[in-house]
Amino acid sequence: MVALPTTPSFRLDGKRALVTGAGRGIGAGCAAALAQAGAEVTLAARSEHEIAALAAAIVEAGGQADVLKLDVTDVPATQDALTAAPPFDILINNAGTNRPKPFTNVSLDDYDAVLDLNLRAAFFVAQAVARRMIQSEIRGALIHIGSQMGHVGGANRSLYCASKWALEGLNKAMAIDLAPQGIRSNTIAPTFIETPMTEPFLKDQVFRKDVLRRIKLGRVGEVRDLMGAVVFLASDAATLITGTSLIVDGGWTAD
Repeated sequence: MVALPTTPSFRLDGKRALVTGAGRGIGAGCAAALAQAGAEVTLAARSEHEIAALAAAIVEAGGQADVLKLDVTDVPATQDALTAAPPFDILINNAGTNRPKPFTNVSLDDYDAVLDLNLRAAFFVAQAVARRMIQSEIRGALIHIGSQMGHVGGANRSLYCASKWALEGLNKAMAIDLAPQGIRSNTIAPTFIETPMTEPFLKDQVFRKDVLRRIKLGRVGEVRDLMGAVVFLASDAATLITGTSLIVDGGWTAD
């Protein structure tokens, strides 16, 4: 009798996960995916009413969820909150923003708003979570929501591209630094996903047509297109995967 290898589990039972920017869009989808895979999920965002409603929906569906009102751009307060919280096994570093405009029109306020949230806050959230993992000897998973714009350029997206390219570099450095502790770090890089943040842009039919021309599979992404990727990278099925980017872009970056 041939002994067949056993497929690693995609289940996350007994794991604790933190999702930032969890109130809507990609963050909400990530939280739902992790809860459906068995994780106990902490939903973090500035809008407490949104994460409270999502947590209630997860619990009603049989999952486990609680809420943490948090402005991740307030680094000292965030560090205090994450130091006080029980350690997490999984981080979904998702909170982000965009202010698309021509490079020559970008203001200092635009720069600070995008880079402070997309890069500075992401850095220090990951640092705080990783420190608690190390203290508790947790071989955890850090998953950062990047973008296809962290692999290519885009018109009117100088700040967004800068932040997401930087996140890719940070991810690789974190993977190297944290590997001795068994902590993995990866990014997920989506194409345009139908969310409240992208809705105003995708309503522009000229813009939408250009997006669809670039996505080889011919459709804009949905939040559910990322849910399997999140569970995979968080699970035992990905224990040898670190320092890389899972690009979920329908083929945008293929050429």
